[in-house]
Amino acid sequence: EINASASVLEIYNEQLRDLLSSSSSKLEAKLSKDGSVHVPGLTEMKVDSPEDIVDIIDIASRNRATSATNMNEHSSRSHAILTVNVTCRNRVSGQSHRGKLHLIDLAGSERVGKSESSGDRLKEAQAINKSLSALGDVIQALSAKREHIPYRNSKLTYL
Repeated sequence: EINASASVLEIYNEQLRDLLSSSSSKLEAKLSKDGSVHVPGLTEMKVDSPEDIVDIIDIASRNRATSATNMNEHSSRSHAILTVNVTCRNRVSGQSHRGKLHLIDLAGSERVGKSESSGDRLKEAQAINKSLSALGDVIQALSAKREHIPYRNSKLTYL
């Protein structure tokens, strides 16, 4: 028996938003007892086919924060994370296995001077650049096999 579900969230100005829900309730990433990170209250939709995933992505895309800048007419102002959870259970032995796949659409870094961002666009650009820098720090620490990995410096790297 195989069960699959998917969720989509965005990280907008270091805040988590459920892209499959019309609710604007505040979401927080939590550390589970098993060491994994989860987001309580995040909408999860059952998936039975690849078409279901496409439908979920369409819903999420309509809810994602975008805005025009001098560099891009439809610039995403956030990072989006599609998570697919799969549970397989052997009906005979009762043994089960779980898997999780994260697909991440990163917002592009922005040169504030070139994009001429100001106000909310400037704040968004700063949050995007800060989280991408934190991701670079984590990748660098992992590749250097450092003892401390700075996962908690950004919601992006914490998730």
